[in-house]
Amino acid sequence: MLNKGLAQYQQVNTGSGVEDASPHRLIQMLMEGMLQRLAEAKGAIQRNSASEKGEAIGKAVTIVAGLRNSLNKEVGGEMADNLDDLYDYMQRRLLEANIGSSEDIVDEVMALMRTIKSGWDGIAEEVA
Repeated sequence: MLNKGLAQYQQVNTGSGVEDASPHRLIQMLMEGMLQRLAEAKGAIQRNSASEKGEAIGKAVTIVAGLRNSLNKEVGGEMADNLDDLYDYMQRRLLEANIGSSEDIVDEVMALMRTIKSGWDGIAEEVA
């Protein structure tokens, strides 16, 4: 499953050293990439650049798909199911943000991702 997430990440970020990264670090990189794309989307909305906004949000949606694909529901149980639901929600909200050029929705998704990333960053690599 992590290989699917890695492939998704490599589609949006080439040459970023993912080959040498641990599984824990790969997920961190996906989350960092997501936050970067959301910042780009917000800037594009502020500049009224529909093409840049669409590209950045499209990449963010692809990264969320990678995060969803990396979930191991057999091992993660209810936590993985809850994350899957949250990632699904985030994808739907990003589509709404793209259609409505909504900075507020982008901010909402960024806040959710920061919370998830903060929890992930607190997990020791050995546990992940």
